[in-house]
Amino acid sequence: MGDYHQNGNVATLHRFGTLDPADLERELNHYAQTRKISLILPSLYSELEAQALSDILDELSTATFVNQIIIGLDRADEDQYRYAKEYFSRLPQDHVVLWNDGPRLKAIDSRLGEMDLAPSEPGKGRNVWYCIGYALSAKNCDVIAIHDCDIVTYSKEMLARLVYPVTNARFPYQFCKGYYPRIADRKMNGRVTRLLVTPLLLALKKVIGQNAYVDYLKSFRYPLAGEFAMRTAILPEIRIPSDWGLEIGVLSEVYRNLSANAVCQVDIADAYDHKHQPLSEDDATQGLSRMSTDICKAIYRKLAIDGVIFSPEIFRTLKATYYRIALDLIEVYYNDGLINGLHVDRHVEERSVELFAANIVEAGQVFLQNPMEAPFIPNWSRVQAADSDLMRELFDAVKADNEEFAAG
Repeated sequence: MGDYHQNGNVATLHRFGTLDPADLERELNHYAQTRKISLILPSLYSELEAQALSDILDELSTATFVNQIIIGLDRADEDQYRYAKEYFSRLPQDHVVLWNDGPRLKAIDSRLGEMDLAPSEPGKGRNVWYCIGYALSAKNCDVIAIHDCDIVTYSKEMLARLVYPVTNARFPYQFCKGYYPRIADRKMNGRVTRLLVTPLLLALKKVIGQNAYVDYLKSFRYPLAGEFAMRTAILPEIRIPSDWGLEIGVLSEVYRNLSANAVCQVDIADAYDHKHQPLSEDDATQGLSRMSTDICKAIYRKLAIDGVIFSPEIFRTLKATYYRIALDLIEVYYNDGLINGLHVDRHVEERSVELFAANIVEAGQVFLQNPMEAPFIPNWSRVQAADSDLMRELFDAVKADNEEFAAG
């Protein structure tokens, strides 16, 4: 049964393991006849050299419910794009590869830049944004799913469970977030969620009081999951963050655009593992250090929009409150690990909390110094209003690249 509470929480669809995956896929194929499903895969070229993506493609090759796959390719020269076209040619579904570093898409980006509408920095957010623009211009899907290319425990059942709630015509959901246990190799993973987001939200509730947005974020069991699906109709109004606050930023946009009744989360896997980012204590522009700062800024910005007033004193209080809660949670995680035979390195956990605590204040200082910072890329409705031809030209540019560098 789904969990639902009238306090800003979203519906939770559990995984009981009672439905055969083949039956799930057959039912999904039925609904996909009238609601076509597209999958966006934001990828670095380097991920084509890893086993995880190859295994993902093997699984996707048998996912009959997927109508189209849109691959956003970053950091690739012409030879690497040619190789990527060959690499993805194993997919039987209709698929395209966006060569984000190619001359045609760079020209599109330059035009957007002249209108002050281009993404401000490279990264996953920019990649996803262009893929969404292509999907909207193609006009051949009703449901869009997005997941990463580094999942080492991937199965097509993950994708089926992710898209089912927004594909089943009897369900009211327009947005679905995936969640799963973060355990692999007898270790407890998901450090940023466990050690930053969870205690930060608890600390915010103490410092600023009851807040509907904080309750909303708390209702997600894994808010930083990179797996989510939505009905295409809401995409033109969704803004995509260009920094590492992508997942929190998307949840914030969903909160702004949809009622809680239209949002759900679904358990998509018994086990999940992917490439892990380094803590990066010595370089604040990389790894979990950069990620934690961007996540904090994303949360502060949304709270400020909702009328919360921040000051240096509040951020210092927030840091102290967060630190105490996080240390208490480490004790809980350690005990949880012991009772389940999992390894939890308390020293590494505390080092992470110390870094995150410092970044809570650092993010606050950046926010106070530049409150007008706009890391969100403009939504596609605004692009269409500014230049009604651009989306069509984006579609034509992607088509031309894929035809010119056809695999084989």
